[in-house]
Amino acid sequence: MTTQSRRSEDQSAPLLSVRSLSVSFQTAEGVVNAVEDVSLDIHRGQTLAIVGESGSGKSTTASAINRLLPENGNITSGQILFADMDIAHASEVQMRKLRGAGIGWVPQDPMSNLNPMMKIGDQVIEALAAHDRIKGKDARREAVKLLEMVGIPEPERRLSQHPHEFSGGMRQRALIAIGLACRPRLLIADEPTSALDVTVQRRILDQLEELTTQFGTAVCLITHDLGLAAERADHIAVMRNGEIVEQNDVNAIMQDPQHAYTKKLLEAAPSLSTRSIAAPIDISLRAREKSHDGTDGGRQHIISATNLVKDFELKRSFRTQERYFRAVNEASFSISYGQTVSIVGESGSGKSTIANMILGLEPITSGKIDVDGQDIAGFSKDDFFAFRRRVQPVFQNPYASLDPRYSVERSIAEPLRVHRVDSRHARRQRVAQLLDQVALPNSVAPRLPHELSGGQQQRVAIARALALAPDLVVLDEAVSALDVLVQDQILELLAELQRELGLSYLFISHDLAVVRMISHQVHVMNSGEFVESGTPDEIFARPQSEYTRELLAAIPTFKAAS
Repeated sequence: MTTQSRRSEDQSAPLLSVRSLSVSFQTAEGVVNAVEDVSLDIHRGQTLAIVGESGSGKSTTASAINRLLPENGNITSGQILFADMDIAHASEVQMRKLRGAGIGWVPQDPMSNLNPMMKIGDQVIEALAAHDRIKGKDARREAVKLLEMVGIPEPERRLSQHPHEFSGGMRQRALIAIGLACRPRLLIADEPTSALDVTVQRRILDQLEELTTQFGTAVCLITHDLGLAAERADHIAVMRNGEIVEQNDVNAIMQDPQHAYTKKLLEAAPSLSTRSIAAPIDISLRAREKSHDGTDGGRQHIISATNLVKDFELKRSFRTQERYFRAVNEASFSISYGQTVSIVGESGSGKSTIANMILGLEPITSGKIDVDGQDIAGFSKDDFFAFRRRVQPVFQNPYASLDPRYSVERSIAEPLRVHRVDSRHARRQRVAQLLDQVALPNSVAPRLPHELSGGQQQRVAIARALALAPDLVVLDEAVSALDVLVQDQILELLAELQRELGLSYLFISHDLAVVRMISHQVHVMNSGEFVESGTPDEIFARPQSEYTRELLAAIPTFKAAS
């Protein structure tokens, strides 16, 4: 049954009507027109998905609708009509009354939008109290219900925790709970599930759909995920360079796209049927004289992990007498030279904890990690310094991992400086070479991170990781926040670099379609343990674990135009 047949839209006057909207930003280089002549409607009970690549203007359009533009942003023309009010010309007093109760907002970055000093429960309760909806003990009970609704385990206990005690996915779920707190008539969700695994994503989107059915809530969904948009939206608007190039109902867009850019987006969207781009394993590309002990230059595995265990100490409270939480339990795997090994699982499954142990960022509770056959537990300080040169990370949020004060050139050259590699002139040449390797022009070298798109920032992060010519790159959700076109480019880049340099990758992801594209070996993780391991064909075509089958069933799907 299609989304359209499941819902009954009010086909009268739209709840939101945007007419000829244009938005500009005042920058040091002059005025930048970010959105030009955008028009769209959202009816009660309808979900409109705005899709497009990074910088297309989709998030700026969403911010304009709720009048949450940065200080240098201005609505230069057009109307935003909501419930008999022109938001484009409303006062700030009127907007404060409207936000939350009339228009809910779920932003993308939880770390920037949750107060690190306030408990999660207090932040949910604050949203409830802002519009005098519920107060006191009733507000606390409602906060528990909201956290439970968005899939946060032990919601009563979690109310008393701060954002840093939540995983990235759990922080995003808390933001969604806050956005839904006052049961808004329109919910604007800006990439609300990009940091979430497929099962939690499905649960949250099911809840949003229930709201649209039960309360007539309209949803404006900003996303780069074409599968998600196709499965969940009634209507899709495709944006590029600040303009809507095509909009129609979901079936028309997916089955008969009219614009060349829409067709390009559909072709780039990964699915479980997408061809593998994993490079053939060829360890001859890498000289084995880098082996740690200097004696066995022909070792096959760069990393071997055996029975890894990681326990985290818990705060004692009257609610629980448990002293430790086991995040990883008896995990064993190895990574060969030139191989991509992926660990996939839900948020909180332990996959990022394994990555941090491999990187030496988290101590091991028990078990061992061998590098070229030598246990890193026996490494001296100098040994660890040399090890970090061979193993480099790329994290999910490139902007957070790049120093905002450093130019692109300085960020990429920093590992070379720390390890005292080459002269300043030679480092500059190495930076130019690395920028070329990640398909960035040398003209970006003097720029700061905020002057780059998300995809460009991630390319800089990859270039920095490659600066010391590592053997292994640990990629922790490195493409999950990128739109499909940039994601496709980054994945192709990683495969090409692997072919050219013989790199090994440890790829941490909750995106099963991406994992199938890039992996040689896959480990499925649940509650700290590997529940299934094998090649991509074995895992995805013939899954043995019920948990794996549940993950596969939760993937948003669509049938692209033939």
